[in-house]
Amino acid sequence: MRGPLGAVIGRYPSSDGSTQIGGIIRHNRKCRDVVFLVIFIAFWVAMIVNSSFGFNQGNPLRLTYGLDYKGNLCGDKHAHPSLHKLELKYWSNPNQVYQSGVKDSQFKLSNARSMCLLDCPIPSEDSLNWVCDYPEGDIRLSIKDWIDRNYDYYEFLTPEMRNASLQLQGPCYPVIFPSVNVYWSCQFIARASNTSLRHWQQMGGVNINEGIVIDKSIHRSINSRSSVLKRYMADIGKAWPVLIACGGLLPLFLSVIWLLMIRHFVAAMPWITVALFNILIITVTMFYYLKAGWIGNDAISPMIGEHDPYIHVFGRELNHLRAVAILMTFVMVVSILTSIAIVRRILMATSVLKARKGKIVLSAFRSMQMIQSLKVAAKVIGEVQALIIFPVLPYAILAIFYMFWISAGLHLFSSGQVVQNNCNTNCCAYDLVSKKVNCDRCCGYSIHYTPHIAVAIFFHLFGCYWATQFFIACSSTVIAGSVASYYWARGETSPEIPFLPVFASMKRLIRYSLGSVALGSLIVSFVESIRFILESIRRKLKVAGTTPDSWFEKMGYHTSQGCLRCVEWTIKSVNRNAYIMIAITGKSFCGASAIATELIMNNILRIGRVNVIGDIILFLGKLCVSLSSAVFGFVMLDTHKYRAAHNKISSPLLPVLVCYLFLIILL
Repeated sequence: MRGPLGAVIGRYPSSDGSTQIGGIIRHNRKCRDVVFLVIFIAFWVAMIVNSSFGFNQGNPLRLTYGLDYKGNLCGDKHAHPSLHKLELKYWSNPNQVYQSGVKDSQFKLSNARSMCLLDCPIPSEDSLNWVCDYPEGDIRLSIKDWIDRNYDYYEFLTPEMRNASLQLQGPCYPVIFPSVNVYWSCQFIARASNTSLRHWQQMGGVNINEGIVIDKSIHRSINSRSSVLKRYMADIGKAWPVLIACGGLLPLFLSVIWLLMIRHFVAAMPWITVALFNILIITVTMFYYLKAGWIGNDAISPMIGEHDPYIHVFGRELNHLRAVAILMTFVMVVSILTSIAIVRRILMATSVLKARKGKIVLSAFRSMQMIQSLKVAAKVIGEVQALIIFPVLPYAILAIFYMFWISAGLHLFSSGQVVQNNCNTNCCAYDLVSKKVNCDRCCGYSIHYTPHIAVAIFFHLFGCYWATQFFIACSSTVIAGSVASYYWARGETSPEIPFLPVFASMKRLIRYSLGSVALGSLIVSFVESIRFILESIRRKLKVAGTTPDSWFEKMGYHTSQGCLRCVEWTIKSVNRNAYIMIAITGKSFCGASAIATELIMNNILRIGRVNVIGDIILFLGKLCVSLSSAVFGFVMLDTHKYRAAHNKISSPLLPVLVCYLFLIILL
């Protein structure tokens, strides 16, 4: 039979019940699960190598800007020629754009002639405007002069060049259709200028195809799934000040305030937490409705800069916001109903006058135990004051890690090689250097992603989850050791308590138990990864149209998903208690898990009475901090900086979700 779990420092009861005095207990403590600590260190080395590949091969600007007909990235000042500030991708040949939108056509928009401009060209009201290729060869103009001339040097062309231009083979192309800046690409408006078209026909130009197809072709490319995903990833890079403020500094400040309120207003905290949670979730839902355009006139727009107010362009991002708004409405209703049930418990706990025949109602007694546990927590915070300061350390470490991880992730996601497409279509274009029409190497360029990049990205995601679980586990173990020191001391060593327990617990963790923490966090990460892989396979099968048809196959899939969720929840619950036992006993992870499981099974009813409502209140506190950060994130992203010019984000959805989800994991 196991002896009692004594204090870790100060006074502790021995196995015979007598009180002994000593410093930090060193007996039965040694380095545990060293193999998994070595694996964790090796994994970090692999993470650094994997990230260095991304920093070497990637360029986050690829997530925002397109490629021109030379394979240069728009806006790249190191390109040849220099494209500094030339960030808009413009397709100069309207017939190629039209052909790429025709059903069953073999011509792709990626092979259409494109160049990088400062702004989207518009047709002239009394003549014909031209957009010409970058000046080179016999065209003696600098890029600056080319921009000042509105990209037009048609008057300098030789008769041969002019004839090629009238055949839509360059080097100059007519501006027939107006265009607007949609996510740094000039999208045509299927409304040809009659004046420009008449001048073009009078000059003997070839027939230019008109119709809605020319509009839909570019729109379909801009709103493809890959393009939307790239824009979402680019939003993370553009909104990094918001992530630091609303995902780092503000939550830290609010968490400290919440801990201080627990200490000084413990009886009122359940009321404050429930009320604040409902206010915040309603506020966040209303923000989603505003940005989705269902309330007011502040819906997100894919168009950048000034444009005709009668032109309306919609993107997938707006549909995503509306879907999230509907989901948040459902969550809000469920949360309010759940809060009503919690309020009933709090009322029964605070109204001890409610009794039957001199006996307190059982449910009220259980709720009172919850409030008493909060009072004990407040007393611990008051005695061990370093517990208020300590969370800053793991929080700062995780903040630094996330900054590195996000930067490496953006580079990994944008890594790849710029290669010329292999097209078999007629895309002849005049070459200013060779002074002739070239039909051999006129295909467009695209970024080629190799399969190992997908593996590197998955490895990067797994590393983030494992590292996060590891740091959270370390924090939990240190706090558990500190609280255990205070609890078993029973107030006898209170003059020595304020800072000593936290530092002593941290020292024991680093010296003896890092391997055990690495093992526990690895198990959680592994189960979560299996669930993520199964979900990815399900989505791919759904897209391919090969999802399970029979009820037996569907039942098997959903059963496996449910089992994995149950296993994940059970492991997380056992891990949390295992970390407590590691802090107290110094056992290995498996040994501590066995002790924790036995204690849970032997005290299942008591744990259920005390923990359930208390855990809900604490979880609501985490949600309050996260939702507050989400509200401030919406406010910051609604400023002019993120709604126009270079830092315009496609949608506030992902930056806000990143802040919210990271905080749910961290707190």
